[in-house]
Amino acid sequence: MTRESVIATAGLTKRFGRITAVDSVDLDVREGDVYGFLGANGSGKTTTVRMLLGLVLATSGQMEVLGQPMPSNWRDVLPRVGAMVEGSAAYPHLSGRRNLALIDAAGPGGQRADRKSRIAEALERVGLLAVDDRPVRAYSLGMRQRLGLAGALLRRPRLLVLDEPTNGLDPQGIQEIRKLLLDLNRTGTTVFLSSHLLTEIEQMCSRVGVLERGRLVLQAELADLRRATGRVEVRTPDVDLVRTLLDGVVEEYDATRLLVRESDPAGLNARLVRAGVRVTALAAEQRSLEDVVLEAAAASGDRFGGIP
Repeated sequence: MTRESVIATAGLTKRFGRITAVDSVDLDVREGDVYGFLGANGSGKTTTVRMLLGLVLATSGQMEVLGQPMPSNWRDVLPRVGAMVEGSAAYPHLSGRRNLALIDAAGPGGQRADRKSRIAEALERVGLLAVDDRPVRAYSLGMRQRLGLAGALLRRPRLLVLDEPTNGLDPQGIQEIRKLLLDLNRTGTTVFLSSHLLTEIEQMCSRVGVLERGRLVLQAELADLRRATGRVEVRTPDVDLVRTLLDGVVEEYDATRLLVRESDPAGLNARLVRAGVRVTALAAEQRSLEDVVLEAAAASGDRFGGIP
């Protein structure tokens, strides 16, 4: 079954004078995706996100969000979209709860009748309910980031658009936000996650788009990108024995590990065990997202930089 398009752009371009920040980008984000929008700082990610939300006008191209052209239909679209772009903006002298009330009242489609319960729910989901009355000036950077995410969750959105949502969080906070976003996705929310962190995209996302110098150089399902390489990784203390048994198909090795050209991991394991090899681990090798990004860079003629 074909999934409905949630974000679709065609030739989306933004120029600032002589500088082309976004260059003819064709995004395809489908219902149910956790879409990772990956690129180095300065690659055009935030400008693209701001165009999708109607915060910046495109120079040329078309875009649809939730099946409707943007920005002309922003009044209908934005109440169903939760967004956090360039960190959390807040009034420092007000509490987190009061900031969220102002955000909800100012945005299109806010319903006062259930505002209190929605704010409490959003604060609880991001772990801020216990400190909701503290002035935001007393918040750490990580707490401010959580507050921004709470603001994105206020309307129980169908689509979440997040720009670097784990910035400033400690490892435990990153893990908690990752779990929250994946739980939201499992209950029907499509997530569009802009980040410069390979590990964040690789651990969370089902679909990936890679932006380099304003151009979309790669877009595909992560599972397809990380296909098997045709090699098997074998870990064993008997490296020399394996090299003798598999002469001609061992491509790399060190003191405890070998990479073997083999299409049948189960058959290889059985053969090694019969020969008395002490196999401690064996698995088909897969390409990493880093490998994929570097290949895309080489194919496009660009050099990726700043993506850890």
